[in-house]
Amino acid sequence: MSGLPGVPAQRRAAPVFFTAACPDCRARFELSAGALRLAIGAGPRTTFYSFTCPECGAAVRKPAGERIVELLTGGGVRTLRLHSTV
Repeated sequence: MSGLPGVPAQRRAAPVFFTAACPDCRARFELSAGALRLAIGAGPRTTFYSFTCPECGAAVRKPAGERIVELLTGGGVRTLRLHSTV
């Protein structure tokens, strides 16, 4: 709350969590937006998200289709746009 008359209080956005699974140890867990990274490339082979498995420590990289990209960017996941050098 701001405490000032006529000034709306700032609301904190609820933290966003994503369900993920590790292909190495097969653990399922929830990750915050800050634990994920999204790379958007020129095509499906260069568009992916990544994270570190909290159970076994494996570096995980998975393909990201249009819907996954939409969900992750909407949830505040840091995004890296890859540029091709021609």
